[in-house]
Amino acid sequence: MCGRFVITSAPAALRQLFGYVEQPNFPPRYNVAPTQPIPVVWIENGARHFRLMRWGLLPGWVKDPKGFTLLINARSETVLEKPAFKRAIRRRRGLIPADGYYEWKMEDGRKQPFFIHRADGAPLGFAAVFETWVGPNGEELDTVAIVTAAAGEDLAVLHDRVPVTISPRDFERWLDIRGDEVDAILPLMTAPRIGEFAWHPVSTRVNRVANDDDQLLLPIGAEEMAAEAEAAKPKKMARKVAAGPADDGQGSLF
Repeated sequence: MCGRFVITSAPAALRQLFGYVEQPNFPPRYNVAPTQPIPVVWIENGARHFRLMRWGLLPGWVKDPKGFTLLINARSETVLEKPAFKRAIRRRRGLIPADGYYEWKMEDGRKQPFFIHRADGAPLGFAAVFETWVGPNGEELDTVAIVTAAAGEDLAVLHDRVPVTISPRDFERWLDIRGDEVDAILPLMTAPRIGEFAWHPVSTRVNRVANDDDQLLLPIGAEEMAAEAEAAKPKKMARKVAAGPADDGQGSLF
């Protein structure tokens, strides 16, 4: 799955790579989380555009958002059939600019976070589907989910799911929604090639959404991981010993 990701490339570099007409200026983000507004690239009238959308798709048929489960990911294996995604995958496909993402792996009874990125350091585009939800009073909310696939042999050591990443040479094919066919995009919804991505352990500071700084990306060693694990252990409360009778100097055992 993908539950946190990173956008650190300069806005101008992302605009050149994804080819949208807007010129947004935004700061780097080191800990993007669900429900936050995230950038999405999509096509309208033949041109690519940049728009902020809430991470967590809300289908148009939902009556009460408060009672609906947050859909941050869409499984590639079922995206064509699931009611929440089957219209969006045909008519509302987008790309989410990113520079990597986080995943958590169970190690020694605790979840250790890892930062995952392209081995060549290049930005990437997550495959996404989006919807515009219209409320009872006419209010509109653009929402989006990241498409995921079964992990390949290498990334499976961290998690059994990975976000689908679209190569720049396939951006146009993924974004093209002319007609209603999906055969052309089906081969794109797969895991990255073995060796395409690299990863390293990072501090558990990433667990807190409030932490959003470049230190989150730094690799940590075994000693630092051990120190964080020790700090995370529940603290034992000292037991209070009831006061006994005053010592009369006899050294009594009772």
